[in-house]
Amino acid sequence: MTTVWQHCHVASMAQGSYSIIEDAAIVTRAGLIDWIGPRGELPALAAERTVDLGGAWVTPGLIDCHTHAVFGGNRSGEFEQRLQGVSYAEIAAQGGGIASTVRATRAASEEQLLASARQRVTALMRDGVTTLEIKSGYGLDLANERKMLRVARRLAEELALTVRTTCLAAHALPPEYADRADDYIAHICEVLLPALAEEGLVDAVDAFCEYLAFSPDQVERVFIKARELGLPVKLHAEQLSSLHGSSLAARYQALSADHLEFMTEQDAIAMAAAGTVAVLLPGAFYFLRETQLPPMDALRRHGVKIALASDLNPGTSPGLSLRLMLNMGCTLFRMTPEEALAGVTVHAATALGLGASHGSLEVGKVADFVAWQIDRPADLAYWLGGDLPKRVVRGGNELPL
Repeated sequence: MTTVWQHCHVASMAQGSYSIIEDAAIVTRAGLIDWIGPRGELPALAAERTVDLGGAWVTPGLIDCHTHAVFGGNRSGEFEQRLQGVSYAEIAAQGGGIASTVRATRAASEEQLLASARQRVTALMRDGVTTLEIKSGYGLDLANERKMLRVARRLAEELALTVRTTCLAAHALPPEYADRADDYIAHICEVLLPALAEEGLVDAVDAFCEYLAFSPDQVERVFIKARELGLPVKLHAEQLSSLHGSSLAARYQALSADHLEFMTEQDAIAMAAAGTVAVLLPGAFYFLRETQLPPMDALRRHGVKIALASDLNPGTSPGLSLRLMLNMGCTLFRMTPEEALAGVTVHAATALGLGASHGSLEVGKVADFVAWQIDRPADLAYWLGGDLPKRVVRGGNELPL
């Protein structure tokens, strides 16, 4: 079906800027954008349908390029403990922290994980998200990593949502590999990754490069195996210390390096040369009350593309609103509203390897967009919480909200 969407203003986000088209029209056909431009220049065509968007501002569908949306259990009790003065070390000694989420995830059935994840993902969708990345990493063995990734695939089938899956088995040491990190990395490379890749459950491979997780040498072994399997890589890097994981990621042409509070200018130079996207996660920064800011000036100076994401997870960023992350990116990291919107559209698409098809409103790209009843694009970063009136279109079809 050919549809003309008109009486709107468009922030197309082409080239990473608003790229505004006033009094615009968008023509969609077969799920793609067939034409976009000023309404006065709309070519003659036989459209089956014309939709009046009532003067809305249209942006690309939002893209959350870093989430851990599938998990078992709940760690709000630990949040309360920390605010009462209990240290993370004490919580971990009590069996809390990521270990508690691993236990809960392993204990949950696939159907239970699907039901809880569906609630969280639906909240993100109500905020205008049309594309989502979901990581594994709370199973830490083949059966449970498979279970998590199957749930992510099922969410894509059941919801009007594009989902990219990332295997994060190198997230933490499972209890059965206590004090045997090298053995666990070998297990990931020799058993876990090949099996999950053969089953078609993995779109990318991630790891946590940090002093309390895995060393750069261990991460590199995972990257080498990912390359052998033909899978792109990503990396949790420089969140708590500087191990130059982001430079390691760049050497392997990683799609993204994420967190990055402790990255150096040399890391930024390496990422720029490789085209690796910097994914900033203000929700975790806020929730953990961190003070070390990502080096925004260095990222800008060297032309590193900057994305934003929710980092939705039970321990450090239980965020159910990507739009709230726009505001946090502006208030905490001093991004502009335009940079923040690019960070959840065009640059987020690149961070998922989807830059050719998603993230901006251009001819030939997927017709995913949101028509917001707002005064200007900056409103998306300005308003805190709430549900802004909107119409969401995915693949050229309007979704019920």
